[in-house]
Amino acid sequence: MDIRKEIQSLKKKLNAVILAHNYQSYEVQSIADFVGDSLELSLESRKTDAEIIVFAGVKFMAEQAKVLNPNKKVLIPTPSAVCSLANMVTVKMLEEYRRRYPDAPLVVYVNSPIEVKASADYIVTSASAVSVISKLDSDTILFAPDANLAHYVAEVTKKKIVPIPPTGHCYVHLLITPYDILEAKKKYPNGVVIVHPEVPSESQKLADYVGGTSGMVRFVAKTDAKVFLVGTETGMLNRLRRDFPDKEFYPIVSKADCIGMKKITLESIYLSLKNMVYEVSVREEYAKRVREALERTFKLLGV
Repeated sequence: MDIRKEIQSLKKKLNAVILAHNYQSYEVQSIADFVGDSLELSLESRKTDAEIIVFAGVKFMAEQAKVLNPNKKVLIPTPSAVCSLANMVTVKMLEEYRRRYPDAPLVVYVNSPIEVKASADYIVTSASAVSVISKLDSDTILFAPDANLAHYVAEVTKKKIVPIPPTGHCYVHLLITPYDILEAKKKYPNGVVIVHPEVPSESQKLADYVGGTSGMVRFVAKTDAKVFLVGTETGMLNRLRRDFPDKEFYPIVSKADCIGMKKITLESIYLSLKNMVYEVSVREEYAKRVREALERTFKLLGV
């Protein structure tokens, strides 16, 4: 069986679209209709006439796609594909910090469970966090759940950012240490260092560019450099190498792999389409509040 042909056949028959996150494997990205960051993909799916969305990503991303596409069937090929960072924050934690800081707006990173997003005043991506928080009147901001991204935003905006929880992190990005960056620079002295804001703050200071995956693509596109040292999940190199074949990309840490992301395979996508599994559902009360928070965020950004 040619699994790629089978997937294409099922897509056409079922009027389905496949969305793949930038951190997916080369094989999964190559079969996808759209490749991007989590919010880009959810917004892109709204532009299609597809009735079924297969989201090759982790659980919170598929939930978000369902929120933004309530009348479409959203499938996640592997339900155990989860984000450890997203699971570090709970609604109970948010309520406690709300009591401590009653006047501070709550900004929630998109890498969060649906019930956490439903408690947010604003929902941001790594690309929009600085812009949104810089526009808020308050000088004290509650931010969940990534503490390294919170530190980055605090550095840029000069505001007091209170991370919830204080040690929230992505284990993949913690692997990218200053030592690794310096070693990579020794090997590729002309390499431009680009890192995700979820890496430790000490590593951010050694980078030429700090930004999310979509920001990395834009940065590379407008930069004349030919060699880049990439500090994020290794799947991102698949996207960069495909989009910029005339440039060279090397991982700062070659084993910076997300276990959850890599649970999505061509086989799981095929079985998802063939058997119509696993459908994502979101409680309407959560979906409504998340849409309101997103609309509030987009309005602030002038989108």
